[in-house]
Amino acid sequence: MIMYYMPVRDKSYFLSLSLLAMAIVFILSGCAAVGPNYKGVKPSCPQKWYTRLDGGLSALEPSPDTLAHWWTTLNDPTLTKLEENAVKGNLDLRVALLRIREARALRAIKSAALFPGIDANGSVTRQRNGEPIVMRRESSLFNARLDAGWELDIFGGKRRAVEAAQAGLEAAQEDLHDVLVSLLAEVALNYVKVRTYQARLSVTRADIKAQEGIYRLNRSRYHAGIINELPMRQSLYNLEHTRSLIPSLEADLEKAKNRLAILLGQRPGTLDPLLGSSRPIPVPPLTIAVGIPAEALRHRPDIRRAERDLAAATARVGMATAELYPKFHLAGTIGLESISSGDFFKWPSRIWGIGPSVSWKIFHAGALRAGIKVQSVRQEQALVRYETAVLKAQEEVEDALVSYARQQRRRDSLKAAAVAARRAYELALDEYQAGLVDFTNVLDAQQALQSLRDELVQSEGGLATDVIRLYKALGGGWRSVDLP
Repeated sequence: MIMYYMPVRDKSYFLSLSLLAMAIVFILSGCAAVGPNYKGVKPSCPQKWYTRLDGGLSALEPSPDTLAHWWTTLNDPTLTKLEENAVKGNLDLRVALLRIREARALRAIKSAALFPGIDANGSVTRQRNGEPIVMRRESSLFNARLDAGWELDIFGGKRRAVEAAQAGLEAAQEDLHDVLVSLLAEVALNYVKVRTYQARLSVTRADIKAQEGIYRLNRSRYHAGIINELPMRQSLYNLEHTRSLIPSLEADLEKAKNRLAILLGQRPGTLDPLLGSSRPIPVPPLTIAVGIPAEALRHRPDIRRAERDLAAATARVGMATAELYPKFHLAGTIGLESISSGDFFKWPSRIWGIGPSVSWKIFHAGALRAGIKVQSVRQEQALVRYETAVLKAQEEVEDALVSYARQQRRRDSLKAAAVAARRAYELALDEYQAGLVDFTNVLDAQQALQSLRDELVQSEGGLATDVIRLYKALGGGWRSVDLP
């Protein structure tokens, strides 16, 4: 460290030195910050989606309000209420808000380093010299002063630190938006699970009721000697197998309710009054505007967060580069000092001093340039993470598009199959009661109908799920509420 301190001698000298220091500040404050300047990046994406837009999907840009409140397109008041409560009570969202407050405080710390610092000090010292007893004296020293120090940001190291902190704050804000997007989607997904399990339970209980009737029929016919024991046993094991499905469906239903309660920041079981009665599975809208890739990716908070992380990493390269250059400081002191408390506030007790200093890390065995290399490599990593976020976003949207379109086809086929299975079951039952066929035909038709009805309910739930995932992939929901 190279330091030079000029002792203060008189008022004219003090004034000249102060003017010189101010001139240095104004001359050097115009120096540009060292290191690379961040120029910004934009996601590289194709002109249109790879997946063919059919099944109500449109390349029109979605309206901002629809994208912000996409769950209202499912026309379910209960879901809307749950989404509103989730925004108010979710704990992950609360943590994300606290991270923003933390990032703001960190930015304030970095910004404060651009300004002078002033410290107040005061002391009272009682001392005695080591002379012989006849010459020994005791004295007191009263001291009070203000010390000021200022590191001149000539090469922009501190300005780069503020840039990094600002980018970190903006990244935290985008992280909050990303948490909100995921939260709204998770609430809707678990709500659809609840309604799907309730619908599957209703279908299963209806199957049980029908199978109980057939079992009673076969049992009475067996006791009457009309049929042998085999049809009765077949109808019984089919009935018991269907009954065995109820406990697992009820368990999955309770798990979905519990998960939904946790997402709302509530204890498990608190949503039973709201979700206890069975309601239909939400029906997706007939048309969904998804826009083009460039527009869709612009709404993704995770991509914007990755871009802000890249900006922060670029600023840290400049921070490391500034360590190669000298640092200039201005220091000053003003105060009072006296050996007598009675003279402490008198004019002759005043003390003051001012002096510039410079420090320069001349030799550190390559550590400074290695630090620059570290930050440069981290900047490259941030760029790769940004590019990865863009690719994953495109993958997520493409997957959601193809799943939604294909699920519609599957749902339509299952509807037709369920209608045919219902008619086949009725025909088989009529022919069995007429004695034209054995019970195996009824059993096969009944099992096929049961399976198709359950698959149809799951497909309807899957269709609503695919819509939710599509809106999440498009970055929908983060503008639904005003968050700091």
